[in-house]
Amino acid sequence: MSSTPSTASTDASPWQLVIQHPSLAAATVTAIGQQLGAGWHARSAASGVRFVAGAPVANSAAAASFSTPGTSSRAAEATARGPAGVPDALAIAERHGVDAAWIRPGERLADYRLIAFDMDSTLITIECIDEIADYAGKKAEVAAITEAAMRGEIRDYDESLRRRAALLAGLPESVLQRVYDERLRLTPGAEALTAAAREAGLKLLLVSGGFTFFTDRLKPRLGLDFTRANRLEVRDGLLTGRVSGQESRDGSSPIVNAGIKRRTVEETCAAIGCTPREAIVVGDGANDLEMMGVAGMSVAFHAKPVVRAKTTYAINHGGLDTMLAWFADTSR
Repeated sequence: MSSTPSTASTDASPWQLVIQHPSLAAATVTAIGQQLGAGWHARSAASGVRFVAGAPVANSAAAASFSTPGTSSRAAEATARGPAGVPDALAIAERHGVDAAWIRPGERLADYRLIAFDMDSTLITIECIDEIADYAGKKAEVAAITEAAMRGEIRDYDESLRRRAALLAGLPESVLQRVYDERLRLTPGAEALTAAAREAGLKLLLVSGGFTFFTDRLKPRLGLDFTRANRLEVRDGLLTGRVSGQESRDGSSPIVNAGIKRRTVEETCAAIGCTPREAIVVGDGANDLEMMGVAGMSVAFHAKPVVRAKTTYAINHGGLDTMLAWFADTSR
């Protein structure tokens, strides 16, 4: 495994545009190719430029890839928005309601050392605190605060979490298990992506502004190596409405917010002997942006606009396994 993400041979290879959707239609691929202009073409899987609409593929989304000769990685923007001098393919794809990503042929998932996930609305389909609040009849009130925080409209994340947690006071602790059993579902593609990452040799980190009750259970379920989240205080079998972070090495228990998420990624990288540039970070909310900002690759998953605008890639339609088509060692 290389010590840094591979750049070998990318200067000699054209960039490729991967188009994906769970039900990608050939007509959509044709229309996008026409809008990209002359010189663009789709090829078979054997060439590494895939058009497999309607056929079985390794991930949950059908995919088509376009390549054009004569464009190199030197011509590409750092944000993976594609080669210079070509139409805005990502905007074209979004108008057609499909996911798109510019990829560097030959880049491998195994070139990275760590993949870090947010939990709520990323690795799982729900916001746990909203579902807990439902048992207190306060889901709408809590969800409104959650949504504003994820859009970046609340600057003090710690205070927003304390406000929401306070509304849970008096609920029986057993509600947490009910949420886990009855409402928590893994995001489509989560198991495929985490399994592929483990097989490629990456370590897996789950760092969440949510709660340890859920991260502790997801850790063995998905084979995660590291987790960090906040703790809901329980006394006499009831939630007190107070929340704290997990205890740090210095004895403090800071709430897991944007800064702590970034620090956790940095500390985990140091612990496994790599730099954050060898990490992939996947999230959906504004409090994920700091850890995304230090990573070598950042992925906005069904994310708020403020997040999509600042990440390497965005997945707006497919599952987490959409990412598998971006790497030479996990795409087929």
